[in-house]
Amino acid sequence: MRVQILGPGVSAESLQPMAFVPSSASGFPACYGGWTPRAVIGATSIGGLLLPSADPTAAQVYAPRGVHVDADRVVVADTGNHRVLIFDGHPDHDGAEASVVLGQPNARTEGPQAGGRGPANGMNLPTGILIDDGRLVVADAWNHRILVWDRVPTTNDVPPDHVLGQVDDQSVDPNRGTGPSATSFYWPFGIAVVDGRFLVTDTGNRRVLVWNDGIPASADTAADLVLGQDSPDRREENRGGAVSAGSFRWPHAVAGDGRGGVLVADAGNHRALGWTAHPVHDRQADYVLGQPDLTTADDFPYRPQVGNVFRFPYGVMTLGSAADPGLAVADTANNRVLLWDAFPHDPETHPDYVLGQPGYSSNGENRWQSVDRDTLCWPYGLASFTSTDVEILAIADSGNNRVVLWERT
Repeated sequence: MRVQILGPGVSAESLQPMAFVPSSASGFPACYGGWTPRAVIGATSIGGLLLPSADPTAAQVYAPRGVHVDADRVVVADTGNHRVLIFDGHPDHDGAEASVVLGQPNARTEGPQAGGRGPANGMNLPTGILIDDGRLVVADAWNHRILVWDRVPTTNDVPPDHVLGQVDDQSVDPNRGTGPSATSFYWPFGIAVVDGRFLVTDTGNRRVLVWNDGIPASADTAADLVLGQDSPDRREENRGGAVSAGSFRWPHAVAGDGRGGVLVADAGNHRALGWTAHPVHDRQADYVLGQPDLTTADDFPYRPQVGNVFRFPYGVMTLGSAADPGLAVADTANNRVLLWDAFPHDPETHPDYVLGQPGYSSNGENRWQSVDRDTLCWPYGLASFTSTDVEILAIADSGNNRVVLWERT
């Protein structure tokens, strides 16, 4: 029996069937700033919130939590089906089929560890995903490891070339079966390459690991920096004390600010912590988003979610061009994505746009109405691509079992 993968606070009532209502021909809310849905990967019709079939296809996804977009492809971490799907180009119609399936022997099977074949070819709840310098990298979160393909596979069921965080491709224990170290992981949910550095949000160890020279070639290459803990062998929430400018509860995603700095989505503390320059040693953050200051971690579920207020922000992504970067935040428990045209560096800078809600004070799952092309239910991973003609923002709309490609021309 399959069980829906829920985010914190999702109720069983929210999983009842809802009719898919086409978007109004009159347009979208002004708060979208010209962004419109382009195509839906995954659930597109009545039953978008129902449990997906136990016999998936190359066009279905189940609770996706990660996505990557570049000039040539869209790659989806199909988390609930324990696989990664690669789509050629940028789909411009609903229901596109993946050309490549990784983590399963074919497009019709599901289940952890390649449906029971074993972890060498399988995955267990993959989340973060990226392509860097031709390499495909996947955060295989519940196997407590990072998978690396030296080239993006073009056929199904290709095993990774390298496994980071474990002693071999058969091992799946948290922290290599011992304790945390500078080479081990416990639920690594987020990954990024920022200004040549490889960063991993090692969520279960409440820290961020940084390799200054990029993706390591060996699982025995220790991280150059452990951010958020006093030493590599520690893993307490908020360093075992109160919320601070240098602690994490659930670090979940990381992005560069386009100016030599870095931002970490600290979901469990309902905030994002920012460093205006890449830290070279463990130190406190320079600014915070989503909270009034660097020592507050309040949750605000019962008031209008106006302005720069987050609830469980699980995704962050640099938006726009490298010369003029903005920011996208998946404000997951508020069922929306917040956008800034210029990357903010203080908690007073309110977002320029909000996607998935009719305005800045709303936060209902699918607007407490019905599934539509532009509604959201527990968005997680984000990815963006910008060309001379169009901007694309991919949103892993996890609770709706789909990825929606948005565009702005």
